Amino acid sequence: MVRRHRVVETYLTTKLGYDWDSVHEEAERLEHAVSDGLIERMAMALNNPSYDPHGAPIPTKEGVIETPDYISLADVPVGGIAQLRMVSDKDAERLRFIASLGLRPGVSFEVIARQPFRGPTTIELAGPTVREQVIGHELAESLLCVVVEKEVG
Repeated sequence: MVRRHRVVETYLTTKLGYDWDSVHEEAERLEHAVSDGLIERMAMALNNPSYDPHGAPIPTKEGVIETPDYISLADVPVGGIAQLRMVSDKDAERLRFIASLGLRPGVSFEVIARQPFRGPTTIELAGPTVREQVIGHELAESLLCVVVEKEVG
């Protein structure tokens, strides 16, 4: 069922233009209605994706699921350069907020400051315009990343 849900989410966002914050509910409804054959055709039309729009791994048709080794943004060291890989799809309002910060799976950033005692983390997003974002501790804990590079020195 996990594969069905994640393939449907990916198809709806990629092929039909659904936003990542609204696709979860639609996929919940459709995953029970579509056949295994349709799921496989959707997966083939998407070139058999490995991840859904929220960065969650999509199980293979044999049921094998990758278990990535991610850390939360709250654990990325100051000076570290990381890439956001996965966010929860359970809260549409949270997804809209994350997107408003310029964050989506695949976006890279540098952690430039962190306040003590579970305080906020400041990141710098690269891109056409470099910009800083301040992320509260609770949200930072829910953003799963890989460290791409650590500050040298």
